[in-house]
Formats: sequence, C-alpha cells, structure tokens
Amino acid sequence: MACGNCGTGADGQPKGCKNNGTCGTDGCNKLTVFDWLSNMTIPEGQEAFNYIEVRFKNGRKNYYKNTENLTLSIGDIVATQAASGHDIGMVTLTGELVRVQMKRKKVKQDTEDTLKVYRKATQKDIDIWTKARDREEPMKVKARQIAIRLELQMKISDIEFQGDGSKATFYYTAEDRVDFRQLIKEFAQEFRTRIEMRQIGLRQEASRLGGIGSCGRELCCSTWLTDFRSVTTGAARYQQLSLNPQKLAGQCGKLKCCLNYELDAYMDALKEFPKTEVKLYTEKGTAVCQKIDIFQGYLWYAYEGEWMNWHKLTAAQANEIIASNKAKEPVASLEEYSSELVLDTKIDFGNVVGQDSLTRFDKPKTTNKRRNNRNRNKKRATATANNKTNQKKTAQKNNQNKADSKKSAQKENTNAKRSNNRRNRSKKKPNNNA
Repeated sequence: MACGNCGTGADGQPKGCKNNGTCGTDGCNKLTVFDWLSNMTIPEGQEAFNYIEVRFKNGRKNYYKNTENLTLSIGDIVATQAASGHDIGMVTLTGELVRVQMKRKKVKQDTEDTLKVYRKATQKDIDIWTKARDREEPMKVKARQIAIRLELQMKISDIEFQGDGSKATFYYTAEDRVDFRQLIKEFAQEFRTRIEMRQIGLRQEASRLGGIGSCGRELCCSTWLTDFRSVTTGAARYQQLSLNPQKLAGQCGKLKCCLNYELDAYMDALKEFPKTEVKLYTEKGTAVCQKIDIFQGYLWYAYEGEWMNWHKLTAAQANEIIASNKAKEPVASLEEYSSELVLDTKIDFGNVVGQDSLTRFDKPKTTNKRRNNRNRNKKRATATANNKTNQKKTAQKNNQNKADSKKSAQKENTNAKRSNNRRNRSKKKPNNNA
C-alpha cells in the first residue's frame, strides 16, 4: 500500500500516519507496527541498530541481522537466510524499535541461530516467489484429499512455500498425536519438494487465516494480538454474561480473547457490591439476590416464597442491611429502602444537538377535509350513476316484457277470431243430402 492511498488533505499531503510521504508502517497488513521513531535522528557517536524485522505470509515474523549494512526501509522486499536456501519477506520495522521488540520477545542477539539478510530482492527473486505462492492453494486442496484418504484425524489449514520454492511448510491442527510418516512420503511424491509439517493451535490457526469477528472488525489475533492468554468461563460470570457457547466462542472455537479486555474494570466495580450468595434478613422475611446491574449499581432481591416481586436496592443500601444483620439490628423490610430510590433520573449531559428537535424533518399527519369530501362526492356520484343505469336497464326490460305480452295477447285474439269464423261457416253450409 502506498502512502498516498491513505488519503490526502486540502494541501495535498497524506493524512494517514502524518509522516508526509514516508509510510510509518508496511501498509494495512497483519500485525503492523508503527515506527514512531522514524522522524528522529540518531545521536552523535551512536550507530543504528543493525537488526530488522521481516514479515512473511500470514503474519509470521522473524528478526535478521543486517551484516551488509544495506539501506533498508519499511516495505522493502528482501532475501533472507533460511535453513537451506533463502526466503523472501517484507521489512516491517527497522532501528531502535527492533531492539525493543527483540527484548520483549526474548530474542537474543549474535548467537549461533542468528540469521542474516542477504540482499534486496531482485525481480527474478520476486518472480520465483510469486510462482511458488500460486502453487499453495491448489496444493492445499490436494493435500487435504490425501489426508482424508489416509483417514488421518487432522486438518491442514495453511501451506507456506519458502521464497526460493525449495520447501513447503504444512500447518495443521489435530486434537491427538498424528502419525504422518506415510503422509509425508505421499506429499513428497506428489508435490516434488521438501516437506515440513508444523502443528499449531486453534487460536494460531485463526490468527493465520484471519476473518471478521462478531463485532464487525477484523480478528484481534490476526491484526495486533500476539499474547494468547487463557480465557475461562469465570471472566464471563464476572461480567454477568449468559454462558452461551455460541456467543462466547470465537472463530477458533475457544472463548473469545476480548472477554479479558474489561475483566479488570469489572473486578474493580464488583468490590463495591456485596456477594450475591449473602441473604438479607428482615422482619418481613429472608431476601435472596436475583440480579445485579454493575453499570447502574443496582441489585434486585426477592423474598423467599415471593419470587415474582423484586425489590431494587443500591449497592450501598444492600451493604447497610448486611451490616445491620451482622450487628443483629432489626430491619423492617426492603420496601423502606426501595422507596428511597428516585425513579426520575435527571439528565446530566448537555444537548449537543442544539435547540433543533430531532423530529423537525418529520411531516405531520394532517387530514385534508376538502380532499376527503371530494372523494366522498365522487363515490356518491358514481353510486348515483350506477343506480340510474340499473333503473334504466330495468325499465327497458319491463317495457320489453310488456310489448312481448301485448303481442302474445294480440296473437291469441287473432287465433280466437279465426276459430269463430270457421265455426260460423260450418253452420251456414247447406246439407247436400236434403
């Protein structure tokens, strides 16, 4: 990451680490360290510390001696000494801060195990390193298939190639000891390179792979946390958290490291609270603690047999009742103490918003009578028109029925007249036999 990518201000200078063109870190990577001594000159007569800190894949770091007195700065790609061959990494820290880090991690100087910096990496070194890195992902998939076929109870989480491509380190996790002698033979035959198996813990696996925590930020173990202290369920109990494994466990499957961050503050706050197992004895009955609120300083007690009725007390009031019980002084009831609490809390902070209301942009719900009347009139007119249409259709139908009945009556009259005429004609006709 370049320094200009940190963002620029109105004057065109970078705003990131305020070094104005010289990046104080190696970019937004894992386990970065800000070099706050970069702008300070070395005192006269003192030489610069000739050790550097180099970062490799997924946050792995090591310290190397700059025997060649190379001019190195944060972000340079260097070729370093390895057990056999050389490795490629990025410089993350130089100068006196390296001495501080080595002292903190108890790394000794000028020993037989001290490694050296060979040179700045050339383009050829970087090309070989890039090709080796491209082989890691397909190799990991194939290695997992081989481990499953051999029915080994292990998980291969990551593969790291050495910078010259001569060795591959397999990082794996396993609950029990694994006999992977046959596995190494098949790996060497399949991948045609030297194999090193390195077992890591579940937290180390999460720190290497990284991820997003439930808080929405990157995992602490993959960005800055290197000291993995043990976390117990007692930390959750002190903070009044429900012992839900799904919420308390991190991506590594262990309890979250952040449970220890505020534990000391909770321990100090709990010193003012009485122990929850201590009962309060009153003339009305014995009260048992049901709940505490560390932030507000309240405790809730309930009488034995009246578990649904809780009485809220402050920590000072609860301690006062306990002191009275120890002195064998009578305590009437918890209602006397709970009635002393002020229900309406006074706002003790300023109005940072100003005089404007938060609901000033909300539109009030007004009723438009004219629009409602207009809609009502439209509905009435539509109903009237529909009624008139129906009446017209009914009248037309009635008229048609009347016309049809009139035609049928006329037809019947005509038929009756014709039948009468026929009868009269038959009577008037003379008898030929006479």
